[in-house]
Amino acid sequence: MTLCDPALTLAVVVEALEGLYPPGTAMEWDRVGLVTGDLAQPVRLVHLAVDPTLAVVQEAIAAGADLLVTHHPLLLRGVTSVATTSAKGETVTRAILGGLAIYCAHTNADLAMPGVCDALAAACGLQAVGPLGEGPYAVGRVGDLPSPMSLRAFAQRLAGALPPTVGGIRVSGGPAEEVARVAVVGGSGDDRFEAVRAAGADVFVTADLRHHPVLEEREQTRGGRPFVVDAGHWASEFCWLASLERELARALAGAAHAPGSTRLDTFISILRTEPWTFVLGANAAGGMS
Repeated sequence: MTLCDPALTLAVVVEALEGLYPPGTAMEWDRVGLVTGDLAQPVRLVHLAVDPTLAVVQEAIAAGADLLVTHHPLLLRGVTSVATTSAKGETVTRAILGGLAIYCAHTNADLAMPGVCDALAAACGLQAVGPLGEGPYAVGRVGDLPSPMSLRAFAQRLAGALPPTVGGIRVSGGPAEEVARVAVVGGSGDDRFEAVRAAGADVFVTADLRHHPVLEEREQTRGGRPFVVDAGHWASEFCWLASLERELARALAGAAHAPGSTRLDTFISILRTEPWTFVLGANAAGGMS
């Protein structure tokens, strides 16, 4: 995305981001917003990524970025030092020395419309998408496929829409079962099973699915609906970056502080920041065909 010169200030870009993903809507435990940077500094290139890892920060600095916007917070848990003796300390130090501002939009981006869950719903090909549940903290979306399809076909199509990962996609349910209504939660969602059932979903797409919550849910439904798809945490949220790019361009184009003579470029990180590197024994137990 490219608008035209001179540069915006960080303050203007942060204002646009907070209009899209209001910090006040983040969960109480979350840590969102500006981590490093001077609000008066110019911003010409914005780097977009899921995770603010050291490698991503180095990638952004090497690309000449002025701002890194990530989904996951850098300082979610308290720290007492940002010395380079720790990974987070080195990440903060490298960002500051490289003139790189860092901004994080986490659960506020999960709840936003459009946000992380809307992007995952789009990757699933859903129509008539609405909130999963009620209330201000109803994370997730639910919608319908254009036409029913088998669970296997749905999972295969989703795998093609998401970035490739080491672990791939895990599915619980009969491959030939027909599905039409789909609930989604980007990232960790194994606390939303009750809402998924209440929404009448045939299948639930999320990530970070733990053994006990999933086993209990499959027992509760006697192996029936909703079937469960674990799409991987990083992959299920990566698809939001393109939405973030579009929405930020739109917000800045309409901002009073961002006239048509303003230039801003964006770049989506090419680094895969999921922690896994290889898998052994997949389907060795003889999964259903």
